[in-house]
Amino acid sequence: MANSRTEAVAELVRRLGHDFRDLRLLDRALTHASVGEGVAPQTSKAPRDNERMEFLGDRVLGLLVADRLHTDFPEADEGQLSSRLHTLVDKHACGRVGAALGIGEAVRLSPGETKSGGRRKEGVIADAVEAVLAAVYLDGGLDAARKVFERAWAEELARPPERALTNPKSALQEWSQGQGRPLPSYEITGRSGSDHAPTFTVQVSVPGIEPISASGRSRQDAEKAAAVAMLQREGVI
Repeated sequence: MANSRTEAVAELVRRLGHDFRDLRLLDRALTHASVGEGVAPQTSKAPRDNERMEFLGDRVLGLLVADRLHTDFPEADEGQLSSRLHTLVDKHACGRVGAALGIGEAVRLSPGETKSGGRRKEGVIADAVEAVLAAVYLDGGLDAARKVFERAWAEELARPPERALTNPKSALQEWSQGQGRPLPSYEITGRSGSDHAPTFTVQVSVPGIEPISASGRSRQDAEKAAAVAMLQREGVI
């Protein structure tokens, strides 16, 4: 497995198109928190996982996306830009980017997380994508991070904006009222991840309609994702 992971890391570097000066940054970005389970953090044997780098990478990604959208859509208003930004930085977009890069095979996981299918989990992959972007930023600066972003997110950037998603919660509310039903209600059904980078799962319910759940990096993002999921399932968008 070690040789397989080594090959996966080498392939990831090739796909990123960034020649790391300090490969320790990439190694840390690819180390999942599960690797340190059961090891006291104060000991030298405790591995440094990617959660802090994920925190930084999330901000780097947001800046790069905002800068790109500000340039590409000079006539768009703040709401339109925010909606488009959300679709480019959310867990699903990062998961797709990570899958294309082959990050799942390159991540270092605990045996238990590996057995539970961690290499295929969208959340694990999305978090590693952000951490890797942070590693590139720390290794080569913002210009290097921008080059990787432009390359890795090329397919996401080319996707046409989704219809009627500027405010999905309002869209769902209007649809529900148009069907003669009460307003949608949202309930947090799960929370995972670290304190500084949690993932929320929210269920949206409309009386007479089967509830549906979705996840996001904040309660608001999860509610929006759940609203989108219901609108899509019901054929509204």
